[in-house]
Order: sequence, then C-alpha cells, then structure tokens
Amino acid sequence: MLVVIFTVVEGALQVLLIERSAAPAEGRWAIPGGALQHGESLEQAAVRKLAEETGVTDVFLEQLYTFGDLDASPHEGSVGVAWFALVDPARVRLAQRTAWRPEWWSLAEIPPLAFDNELVIDVARTRLIGKLQYTDAAYSLLPTTFTMRELQEVYEAILGRTLDKRNFRRRLLATDFIAATSELRSDGRHRPARLYRFANRS
Repeated sequence: MLVVIFTVVEGALQVLLIERSAAPAEGRWAIPGGALQHGESLEQAAVRKLAEETGVTDVFLEQLYTFGDLDASPHEGSVGVAWFALVDPARVRLAQRTAWRPEWWSLAEIPPLAFDNELVIDVARTRLIGKLQYTDAAYSLLPTTFTMRELQEVYEAILGRTLDKRNFRRRLLATDFIAATSELRSDGRHRPARLYRFANRS
C-alpha cells in the first residue's frame, strides 16, 4: 500500500518522500507505504499511513490505482495499491525520525526513486489535474478562508502553467465549489481582498 501525499509550498507542487534506511533500495527515496495490519482495510491502512507521516487525517484522500509492476525483482511479484492525498502545509507535522525520514520534494526536483515510484507520482498528478476540473479537491491545500489569488496559485502549481486571472475568477465563481465570506484581508501592498471558503467544507 502506497500513499502519494501532495502539498503546495511557495507556488510549487510538492510530494512527500521517505528516505529508505533498510534493504531493499536502502538509501534511496520512495513514496510512503507499508503492509496492511491484521484486520485492516485498504482505506484504514491509507488513513493510518497518512496520519503517521503528516499528523492529519481529515483531508482529501482517494484510492488511485493498483500497480503490479513496481518491483524490479521479478521473483518477488509484488502488487501495490496506491492512494493519493492533499494536505495544507500549515497543518502538517512531519514524522520526527532519523531512520526512514520524510522530506518534501518539488516535483521538478525529485531524485531517482526506488521501485519505479516516479510512475505512481505521474499517475497521481494526472488524476489530480483531472479532479480540479469537476471537484473541489483543492480544499485540503488551503486554510479555511483564502483569497482568490491564493486559490489561483494552488491551481497554477498543480497545472504547471499560468492562468488568466479574470477567466479563472469567472470560472470558479460559476461553480458551487466556493462561496464569498464577509471578510476582507489586507497585506499592506494592495487594496483589501475578499476572502472565500469552500462551500461544502465541514
């Protein structure tokens, strides 16, 4: 079982990787994962792993794909069920350990990974891009209230391209994903900006 954990930091989509401290692939980086515990469902295992690595559970988490070709050793014959999650970096508390240490990596800078995990990340990012078109999945990447500019920066980080400000605003306001609040925020450089929230966020 694998969990691809995405976040957005300083305008870049990042993924959580673990430096392996034991064979196989000792010293290489990989997606967090592990075996199911006795009596545990796949979803329970994914939630547990997410909590172990980040300290959060009430975020977007979805089953991604079942991979049957991630083990380089043909005699092992492993199957990996992958999930993917989105987390707000302000809420995350990475696991504190020297062995199997976690670290955020920009997708543009990830090192060669163990077990062909690059393939899993590529599939997860493609799924995430698709999700942005018809769901409010981005809610887990932002605080409870946010500006339209902050929301656009998250979309741009995931899509990997700049979006037209007016078109983005018009498209998002035409959906039922977000709702305006009565609050404004000023950063001292521009006029106060309206704050929004995700309409169905609990």
